Amino acid sequence: MSSHHHHVSFNPHPSKGELSVLFSGHAQTNPLHKVGPQVLDYYLVHYVVSGEGTFRCMGQDYHLERGGSFFIFPGELVSYESDELNPWSYRWVGFKGNRADEYLHMLGLSQHRPVNMTKQHRKLNALFHQLDHQLQGRLPNSDLQSQGYLRLILAEYAQSHHETNVPKEEASGIQQQIEQAIRWLTLQHNQPISIEQMAQSLGYHRTHLSKMFKQHTGMSPMNFLLKIRMERARLLLQDTLTVEQVASSVGFGDALYFSKQFKKWFGRSPSEYRQDQTTNPYDCNE
Repeated sequence: MSSHHHHVSFNPHPSKGELSVLFSGHAQTNPLHKVGPQVLDYYLVHYVVSGEGTFRCMGQDYHLERGGSFFIFPGELVSYESDELNPWSYRWVGFKGNRADEYLHMLGLSQHRPVNMTKQHRKLNALFHQLDHQLQGRLPNSDLQSQGYLRLILAEYAQSHHETNVPKEEASGIQQQIEQAIRWLTLQHNQPISIEQMAQSLGYHRTHLSKMFKQHTGMSPMNFLLKIRMERARLLLQDTLTVEQVASSVGFGDALYFSKQFKKWFGRSPSEYRQDQTTNPYDCNE
């Protein structure tokens, strides 16, 4: 089937600060096209232009169609798949920023409520399109322009959140503990850390935390940490770093041990993986 096409544009100079656009893109997917399960270390919003599909996050499935959006939060294990009969076409923007989390929470968006349906279909579609167009131009001011469009997009979501104003369900205490643990692991994954340390720094008993963690995410904290490290290593290998540098960047002091783990995880050694790599690290359609 050759109906699948997609396009990605990068921001050549993303700024540091409140909100910063990394890349944008759009795709018409094939039936049952699946992305993930994966963990990202940036935010990624998809806006469904047509068709339908399913987004999975925190063990929940969300069915979305035209006008729907789903948000991926850093450190969350997610996957998404297009419908068999009516595969979706969507636009996306990857972003980061020290206030991104706060802004999304203000819009009622979180890992527990990662989707938004809007009536402003044409307006949002146009904004995503303009942001994408801006980055394609690669103009010197594309960083500021794309930030502006991202804010306008978030403002549209704010509008539709305000209209529906769904009562916010508070995350349970356990849920918050798990989120804290996920954040901690994601932020510390480049350090040589132990689960013992995590339990201590979050103030929980190790066995209790591990049990809860597994119930909520389907994997042990150690495995989750390994997953984050391996996904990260896979991205870093597409850069020019040596295998030793990649290993220490994801918290492994021993490059040989790292290579063994990597091979166990992906079925190929880091150097084999690198040879096979011709793809784009931000390709949302692997």
